[in-house]
Amino acid sequence: MTGLLVDDDALFVRTLQRFLQRRGIESVTAADAGSALAAARAKAFDFALVDLKIGKESGLRLIKPLKTIHPGLRVVMMTGYASVATAVEAIKAGAHDYLLKPVSVDAILRVLTDDTPAPMEESDAMLPLGRLEWEHIQQALRSTDGNISAAARMLGVHRRSLQRKLAKRPAVTRDEEPQG
Repeated sequence: MTGLLVDDDALFVRTLQRFLQRRGIESVTAADAGSALAAARAKAFDFALVDLKIGKESGLRLIKPLKTIHPGLRVVMMTGYASVATAVEAIKAGAHDYLLKPVSVDAILRVLTDDTPAPMEESDAMLPLGRLEWEHIQQALRSTDGNISAAARMLGVHRRSLQRKLAKRPAVTRDEEPQG
């Protein structure tokens, strides 16, 4: 099984690629839509894991061109910015499934190996509240290029409160491998 990993978060995509490789799955990475389409034209893939936000681009716009290049390609959207509207749009565009980051490798593998969209299991649906809060803070920091004051304004909290929360990084459990 070979796949295309499309995400602009270099650390996440390298980590995911490493975990997939340990499970015998080859993958090629792309950090933007152009390189993703070029990779798809150069090689046949069984699946594509596509982030919803790729820099300033939308991963939703990649679904149809990828499926045109490889009609049998299983496209799975991943996002830390989930909404019902984007989930519906992704599925209508041809995505096989829609996963909320942070996502475990086991959840990804279930989606890739099952013929039907994976049912949400308790282990996938219920992350500890502290972990969810941490991921939300990290998204705000990424979108403000690490500016704590701007992230605090975005989150609606005081800058000092955000700094205290950042000092208390939640523990990572074993099944949370490549949290993105």
